[in-house]
Amino acid sequence: MKIKKIAILICCSFLLGTGNLLAQHAVQMKEQYRPQFHFSPQKNWMNDPNGMVYSNGVYHLFFQYNPYSSVWGPMHWGHATSKDLIHWQQQPIAIYPDSLGTIFSGSAVADKNNTSGFGKNGQVPLVAMFTQHDTVGEKAGKNDFQNQSIAYSLDEGKTWIKYAGNPVIKNPGVKDFRDPKVMWFEPQKKWVMVLAARDIVSFYSSPDLKNWTKESDFGKDLGAHGGGWECPDLIQLDYNDNKTGKLNHRWVLIVNLNPGAPNGGSGTQYFIGNFDGKTFTTDQKDTRWMDYGPDNYAGVTWSNTGKRKILIGWMTNWLYANQVPTEKWRNAMTIPRELRLKQVGESVFLTSKPVAELAAIQSKPVSVANGSTKITLPCRLDISMNTNNDFSLDLSNDANEKLVIGYDKNSNQYFIDRSASGKVDFNKDFAAKHWAPRLTNNAGMNLTILVDKSSVEVFADDGLTVMTSVFFSTTPYKFIHLQENEKNTFPKLKYTQVKSIW
Repeated sequence: MKIKKIAILICCSFLLGTGNLLAQHAVQMKEQYRPQFHFSPQKNWMNDPNGMVYSNGVYHLFFQYNPYSSVWGPMHWGHATSKDLIHWQQQPIAIYPDSLGTIFSGSAVADKNNTSGFGKNGQVPLVAMFTQHDTVGEKAGKNDFQNQSIAYSLDEGKTWIKYAGNPVIKNPGVKDFRDPKVMWFEPQKKWVMVLAARDIVSFYSSPDLKNWTKESDFGKDLGAHGGGWECPDLIQLDYNDNKTGKLNHRWVLIVNLNPGAPNGGSGTQYFIGNFDGKTFTTDQKDTRWMDYGPDNYAGVTWSNTGKRKILIGWMTNWLYANQVPTEKWRNAMTIPRELRLKQVGESVFLTSKPVAELAAIQSKPVSVANGSTKITLPCRLDISMNTNNDFSLDLSNDANEKLVIGYDKNSNQYFIDRSASGKVDFNKDFAAKHWAPRLTNNAGMNLTILVDKSSVEVFADDGLTVMTSVFFSTTPYKFIHLQENEKNTFPKLKYTQVKSIW
């Protein structure tokens, strides 16, 4: 009997301890400013999304992580997993620094054909490729302190084995030489990698993920060059030609830039063109931005998702990422976004929309008759109107803090104004009104607006114009007010409650 009682006591103690941990976690994930339907780390610093790969029904999200502090520091690969792109579970740290350096950004692939030879007993290896940053070499003033290495996993990303032959690409003497994004190029049965090299990108190819050959460079005289190019990506998308109805295929090169974005600091530009396995070409002359808001950076797509291309970005800006007023954790990811191409006139643009999986945590939409109502965050707001007139939507609280989203007809631009949104004095660049061009002349407009406890994401005109902005109100916003300058053309507004993923 004593043994049974002891066993019962031990079991109860374990369950009680587990319950306390779960309760602590639940409280932790309800902190002030903690996003409720976006991924954020339980504690400490996070930046770029890394190594995103879909394998056996699980979406893997690795990320730049400092396990020792809530500001940037020695980079590891953190890890989180999801089965639906919405609910995330943070996993143990995946990849640690070693004698070659800390672990900077990179990508991961499922090597289905076992070209690397890492697979055993039919197990498909996941292979990660990342930049190793030698801080000693950097401090010594060298130019070759960033090199590319690989690691592989045979247990679905739980543990990683670094390749004994690292680095697999040695630095040719370029100070900024990083962020490899790898994809399988089926027409030529080879791996292709795009890599940031100062303010251009370089393309490499490999038969086995171990031995790489440089193919070409791109970008010297194209796009924005206000800062260094980072976190590139290369994807193929289809679209239907407006005139012929013919299905066309185009390649999209995504390039992150810091500084030099249209609203200051960090941003993401893209190029639409062609790729032949060696060289990317484009006839695009203008600079195009994936997101015109200040707070979507380093976004790249998941690999192994077929024709569906899903991107996630780091939801902040290097201008103030280390200073935002959170304490135990810093920074979050955007909502995962599905990328498509859309033809507007003679031009083809990249569009972004929240993934359809978001609907699983949404309540039934409610029409807001007079444009004003109380709200509870997080929520989704949908605006539609038959004309292209000025309008503004205020989100506010009892402290007279407000975030304003709207459209200015004279300049033909959307905007987000967070100058009076709450805490703004932690950085001189934070309080501002940010602008984004409207890219279609269609009569009428539509906007989907996702509002979390400290972020807003605006998807206008079916995702042609996108803006992401973080904010830090002292108390949650609980009112919305929509106003439009023209009479008898009042926009339709729907309010949808969004459930917490925690």
